[in-house]
Amino acid sequence: MAAPSRHRKRWRKRLGALARFVGALALVGGVYTAFAPGISADESESLAAMAEEGKELFDTSCVSCHGPNATGVDGRGPSLIGVGSASVEFQVNSGRMPMARQEAQAPRKNPVFTPEEAEAIAVYIQSLGGGPEAVPAEVVDDMVDDANPARGGELYRVNCSSCHGFATGGGALSSGKFAPSLEGVPSDQIYEAMLTGPQNMPVFADAQLTPEEKAEVIAYIEYINTDRDMGGPMTLGRFGPSTEGLAIFLIGIGTLAVATLWIAGKS
Repeated sequence: MAAPSRHRKRWRKRLGALARFVGALALVGGVYTAFAPGISADESESLAAMAEEGKELFDTSCVSCHGPNATGVDGRGPSLIGVGSASVEFQVNSGRMPMARQEAQAPRKNPVFTPEEAEAIAVYIQSLGGGPEAVPAEVVDDMVDDANPARGGELYRVNCSSCHGFATGGGALSSGKFAPSLEGVPSDQIYEAMLTGPQNMPVFADAQLTPEEKAEVIAYIEYINTDRDMGGPMTLGRFGPSTEGLAIFLIGIGTLAVATLWIAGKS
């Protein structure tokens, strides 16, 4: 009789453990059910309020060019349906929008809106048609801190240097357009530009450059722009071998010409 008794005790222990496990799951499920819907509702209400604020700002400052409901106005501004919050935050936080006048390209200038107002407009545009979403600046900064600038240099030279120059100084394009200098540009704006392809810039979606690769490119740009002129104070604009070759040519030929005249005068 001892063996069956031990067998029943083992089964009672197993059933007791199973009952406690089921009870713990029920408790966790109950807590989640009680609080999660409230959290989700709060987030939805917050986003809705921000979108409403963004709509008010849009109707005050943007509607004349981009039209009611951001559908665009012929000859003034394109539709913003589907451009996403990343594009809006880049354009507004960099001061490119609103434009003072129609030009070949919107130049960077002091922003008209605060970052909070720009975010509200971006949330409103995002609500109209989706598109690439903005990544918070602190998230981008954390990614850049962990990135490899050497690898970013390789990616930059392949994908960016033909327009922005080998040392991020920018360069001229056709029809009065240009690739701007990247010196002093916040990391989140560079990330948003790669994600959305503003103006003449191509889009580097996550299929072309992963988020980690984008962070590596930004790490390289920041490395270049932290006063790392290995050649000394005479940087020649940091435009690369063209200006350096021209300087060497002019100085070299000038020196030879002076030396030739001096020798000829002495003889």
